[in-house]
Amino acid sequence: MAVVDRPSLLRTDFDRQIGQLFMVGFDGTTVNDQIKSLIEDYHVGSVLLTAQNLKSAEQATRLVLDLQNIAYQAGHEIPLSIALDQENGGFNSLYDEVHIRQFPSAMGMAATRSTKLAKEVAKATGQELCAVGVNWILGPVLDVPANVRNQSLGVRTIGDDPQEVSRYGVEFLKGYHEAGLATCGKHLPSYGDLEVLGAQTDVPIIAQSLQKLSQTALNPFRTTISQGLDAVMVCGLATIPTQVDVVNACISEHIVQVLLRTDMHFQGVVLSDWSETDALIHDFGVESSIVMAFRAGYDVVSLCGSFTVQQGAINCLKLGVENDTVNRPRIEQSMQRVLDLKLRCTSWEKALNPGGIDHLMQLQPSHASLSSAAYNSSITVVRDQKTFLPLSTRLDTERELLLLTPLLKPLPSSAAHQKLNAAPDGTAYDQTSVWDSSSSIMSGERIFQELGRAMSRQRNGRVLHTSYTANGLRPIHEDLIDRAGAVVVVTADAGRNRYQNGFAKHVSTICRMSSISNGDGTEKPFIVVSVSSPYDFAFDQSIGTYICTYDFTEIALQALVRILFGELQPIGALPASTKNEQKLQQSTQQHWLVENWNEERDSYPLELLLESVRGQHSSDPESILAGVSSRTFLLRCADVEEAHFIVRNSNTKELYGFCSTYYFISTAVGAIGSIIVDPNKRKLSIGRSLYHRAMRMLAQKNGIKKYQLGTRIPNIFLGIPTVDTAEHRRLRQWFVNMGWKIASSQMRLNMILRNLPTWNPPDGLSHTLSNPDIKFDLVYGMGYAEAVLDHVRTHSTTGVYEIYQLALADKASCGIIRAKRPEDGSILASLVLYKSDSKLAGFVPALGDSKVLAGGISSPVISPSISDPASLMQGLLLLGIRQIKKQGANAIVLDCIESDKAVGNLVALGFSTLHTFEEITCETSTWAMIS
Repeated sequence: MAVVDRPSLLRTDFDRQIGQLFMVGFDGTTVNDQIKSLIEDYHVGSVLLTAQNLKSAEQATRLVLDLQNIAYQAGHEIPLSIALDQENGGFNSLYDEVHIRQFPSAMGMAATRSTKLAKEVAKATGQELCAVGVNWILGPVLDVPANVRNQSLGVRTIGDDPQEVSRYGVEFLKGYHEAGLATCGKHLPSYGDLEVLGAQTDVPIIAQSLQKLSQTALNPFRTTISQGLDAVMVCGLATIPTQVDVVNACISEHIVQVLLRTDMHFQGVVLSDWSETDALIHDFGVESSIVMAFRAGYDVVSLCGSFTVQQGAINCLKLGVENDTVNRPRIEQSMQRVLDLKLRCTSWEKALNPGGIDHLMQLQPSHASLSSAAYNSSITVVRDQKTFLPLSTRLDTERELLLLTPLLKPLPSSAAHQKLNAAPDGTAYDQTSVWDSSSSIMSGERIFQELGRAMSRQRNGRVLHTSYTANGLRPIHEDLIDRAGAVVVVTADAGRNRYQNGFAKHVSTICRMSSISNGDGTEKPFIVVSVSSPYDFAFDQSIGTYICTYDFTEIALQALVRILFGELQPIGALPASTKNEQKLQQSTQQHWLVENWNEERDSYPLELLLESVRGQHSSDPESILAGVSSRTFLLRCADVEEAHFIVRNSNTKELYGFCSTYYFISTAVGAIGSIIVDPNKRKLSIGRSLYHRAMRMLAQKNGIKKYQLGTRIPNIFLGIPTVDTAEHRRLRQWFVNMGWKIASSQMRLNMILRNLPTWNPPDGLSHTLSNPDIKFDLVYGMGYAEAVLDHVRTHSTTGVYEIYQLALADKASCGIIRAKRPEDGSILASLVLYKSDSKLAGFVPALGDSKVLAGGISSPVISPSISDPASLMQGLLLLGIRQIKKQGANAIVLDCIESDKAVGNLVALGFSTLHTFEEITCETSTWAMIS
């Protein structure tokens, strides 16, 4: 349709002015006679769409376009405002599994700890709404709960810290604006602190005074107003009579005119909550309610009742103006505010040409990725006291996993729910469903069937699933718990559904008692997952492992499964109240003075500290610290900036803790090489104090690109040691609590070839040296540095360049084996050989005892252009082993193998694993987002 200019009638046509001040809803998924009449005959300027109006993105686009076409043909000067609630999580009006992405709720987004991610999600939500023709989103929610354990909005709120709500509210606002939507903050003054003093049918009151609200709950409104909030929705609550002038806030001149307009300097549109308007009309009648609302200062009144009520309300406002109950300038002022809002978010060109499905398809790939990132970052492990996570390390595939879930109404957005609409009815609640990884037939309780199926696929094992109700623990539950190897209980708003609280605690007790009945002291892993309010067990320490997903959409549960089985590391954090409680607990921990390392003063005390730690592993001559001295930590390399920190007793000079850090200039990587704490001083926050000091220092390095746990030089800790399973789990969780994303970790190994004097190469291996396209040689000294270092700089990772520098500078004790292309001499691969008396050996503790270990091989670097890197690697190693064997060595240490994929070939050569580690890295851009 061609868009043509039309004369302005709004300035002269009173009926058109009145129509702009109403937002109406209607029944049905297509245009009916009632909404058509409201637009054509009553000139209504805004339409509110709800879930009852919308079936899919395609249908929504068609419906909105039909509404705009009616308005255009009816002579509307400016398009309709098409408003929608789209809060994400479980609170969306528009669902479409194919074209509309699912994103976490407001509280779920705050749990990601990333305002950047919050803005991106808001923008993506806005882009999808704009594509179907919506131009006004009724959000963000800015309520601040005063009592998180008992509040009606649940995860629709960002949290209970006014500053946090303000911060995320602004980012949501910016995202919506960038997408092209008008915004509406809600619900002023607040749904955050309600009390019902009389019968349950009474209108609740705001428990706090307006003065108290002004200091807390109103701050997010002030902040977003200053950032360009387009509209504010006033909720209909009775307030304390001494504070305002009328029974209900939604008809209070004090709330709108004094608090909002005068105190907060808000110049945008004030909108009524349609449910409260309908309630007022029921209590006071149409005429009185409409006149009260506009006299209170509303610009737009929402009406989603019957067509008769909507007609009556519009006519009542006309009558109120005509008899001077509502003055005409007041109407014109509100109309201008509405028009200003519309001009910021729509035009006829935009309204009559929505992007529709084609645009949504273009957005889908990036939005799907964003959705996964948001959910992956939001899932929160509140506690894991006994390191039951991940289940993959605590539950053999032969053992059964039990899933216990409450009966809940599925979210409309669930793909599983859509599939189940066509499925036969499920069995009774106490009927057990069993999923094997190969099973395609599902029966029994259906709400969480996709969760059960995903858990079965992820663990490649058997999952039992049954539901529970207010009837409590039944014999079938007890039987299943007894046979299961681990139990997961799901809760949803257990604070209001108290039977869920009691059920979870009962099952927890049974699982704890399993350690007694088993006779082996092992406790059956028990995990509670809250899929709605995170406050079900947030403050209840009796639930030792507690996870929050903030909603139970399909994608949220997919992220949950990945966390349960260790494929994804949780980085979500609970809202402010719980974080504040955790901070309070942490404040009882000691905060130690961390000092810079002083070599002269601290070398001997460090030797004593190392000896104390080694004393725990005196029976293991090959423990990680077996050959470590204070000198091992000191690289003294021009291309590495090192800084080390200590916690000490200044009187006795005793070291309680030591931390080494390195900044590798060549790769711009900052690494924590070690954190060592006196065994008698553990759990006193010494390690935490050292860690935070080290990270603050590394963060100040100009140009730093990445952080890393573990260093290949010095070769002490290549990452988190994995020798002791329980200790590894504890250390992993410690670093997760510090904000590290363990999902990005890589295995690193030190290997050893023993009995070298009697070693012979495997049959047929020598042919790897006879390739005419490759020439091998052994070189020494800085005369070869330029070509070798250029090759290493191009194809290696952090720490390797420095190892080659040390080797080239030590001609007497180190050499470089090169594999070259004969025709041009270009280097295809290389590795370092070194003796136990070399400077390089001083940074590899496993070579510390020359009576046992007298040679080392380090840092193979192979060009990615090589078609068969495994064979070339074997050739390099074969030459290296022969060379070291000639020197009379008893054994060879091969340090820092980067992938366990190479282990098979190395074992074939005679190597065995000496130490294994989990190296963790994190880009600084990612760290800034999650920390």
